[in-house]
Amino acid sequence: MTADPFQCRCVLCHNYGDRDEADRMDLTIIENVHRHGWHVVMVPEDDIGPGFAYTIGLSHTHSAPELAVFGLDTHVMHQMLNRLGEKSAAGAVLADGQRHPDVVDGRQVALRQVDLRWYRTFFGQAIGFYRRPPFPVLQVAWPDADDRFHWEERAEERHRGSQPQLWLLPSEHPVGIWTTEL
Repeated sequence: MTADPFQCRCVLCHNYGDRDEADRMDLTIIENVHRHGWHVVMVPEDDIGPGFAYTIGLSHTHSAPELAVFGLDTHVMHQMLNRLGEKSAAGAVLADGQRHPDVVDGRQVALRQVDLRWYRTFFGQAIGFYRRPPFPVLQVAWPDADDRFHWEERAEERHRGSQPQLWLLPSEHPVGIWTTEL
């Protein structure tokens, strides 16, 4: 399958001559994309920072943006991404600026287009699968207890730093845990 609006350059659509060099993670991603339509990479919280998760394969299989979520338990993020992936697989068009109800604890999430300059920092496995950007990625933002998103003025102070704002240029992003690697 080829994805639209870009020509799919993934390792399934093209033989780059290095398939015999695929490691166990590469093979797991390929198998999950074949079997389920996408794979979810889960990066647990560690000494460097909060955890995050993202999909690989939605663009290949469903001509849909990949999805990324930050700052929650990895299993919760995995469930959120699978719920949105299932919506995409069922034909829903996921796009920047949308809000989707009932994705996490019966509450809405907001989708924001990730700026290409963040890809190398957060989406290395996806770059390996697609071989290069651009492939579309939407950040899945979750609200605080009062249903405010982390970029909103009245959001809880600790919620503001719970997730990055990857739609901003890295040079414009507020300094914090998400920018320490830059």
